[in-house]
Amino acid sequence: MSDYFIAFISAVIISFVMTPPARKLAIKVGALDVPKDPRKIHDKPMPYFGGLAIYISIMACMFVYMPHTSTNLHIMVGATIIVLTGVVDDMYDMPAKIKMLMQIIAAVIAIRGGVHIHFITNPLSDTGMSYLLSWLSYPITLVWLVGITNTINLIDGLDGLASGVASIAATTLLFTASKMGYDFIVLQCAIIAGASLGFLPFNFNPAKIFMGDTGAMLLGYMLAVTSVLGMVKSVTVVALAVPIFALGLPIFDTAFAIIRRFINKKPIMQADKEHLHHRLMKHGLNQRQTVLIMYFISMMLGIVSVAIADTEPLIGIIVATMVVVAMFYFAKVGGVFKKKEQ
Repeated sequence: MSDYFIAFISAVIISFVMTPPARKLAIKVGALDVPKDPRKIHDKPMPYFGGLAIYISIMACMFVYMPHTSTNLHIMVGATIIVLTGVVDDMYDMPAKIKMLMQIIAAVIAIRGGVHIHFITNPLSDTGMSYLLSWLSYPITLVWLVGITNTINLIDGLDGLASGVASIAATTLLFTASKMGYDFIVLQCAIIAGASLGFLPFNFNPAKIFMGDTGAMLLGYMLAVTSVLGMVKSVTVVALAVPIFALGLPIFDTAFAIIRRFINKKPIMQADKEHLHHRLMKHGLNQRQTVLIMYFISMMLGIVSVAIADTEPLIGIIVATMVVVAMFYFAKVGGVFKKKEQ
């Protein structure tokens, strides 16, 4: 039996088994999401800490199945910082600036362990030559890691949405890494996907527990570092395109939110109820229908990611451009950028 499959099943089982105790702990210490904010979809207090089950699953499987390299150990330390930050935030609502600082610290630890983008490839070059980023690789990697860490959190607004999308994203990265022969990335993706899927039965509508910032930031962080490791190994156009489309749904939703808030002259970090899932529900869909459509969109973007991984650079650029234009067009038609009446 494949080591990847064993790691995946182990992650599923550990996450599934640890979620009920995490739920009991959240109730005991009062880590509850009380629906005071009008943006909340649920109507009764819901326990957090689902992210702890995901964390235990990922860390246990990485320790058992992955080599104890400096890079992996740095990733695990960074993930632990992210989870501790999430726990405090879920319990006491940590100030945004402090939370961002902790995310930066976790990202810097990963970078110190060797997780950083070494180059930007010229996709139009016949030779496939890459331009070495030198010192620029560090701030660029930092922005990517912190940015993706937060994108999963931004779509965590419906039962099962973030955990399902994270599973799809990890599976997409798994397939592309497999095609390129990056075995250690395949293994890490299998663990992330398994941990997310093991939690999903408790989180799908009607949810019994939320992953909270603990889980959303952890999954974002793990997907971010894994995608960077893939970029480090690749010297083709897919070094940039694959992770962008693999993580396409949260990335596009975040981009749409930034543009929408800029148009409406609102602070970029100000929350609203205009995300893609909110817009779908305003068109009459229920939570389950909305989440399943979001899964479908995420899978379609994942298929694009896998498809361009094996294609010629110029074709990859054309396909990627067409998909981006289509996403922004449908977002505009759907009213995602609509300026609100004052």
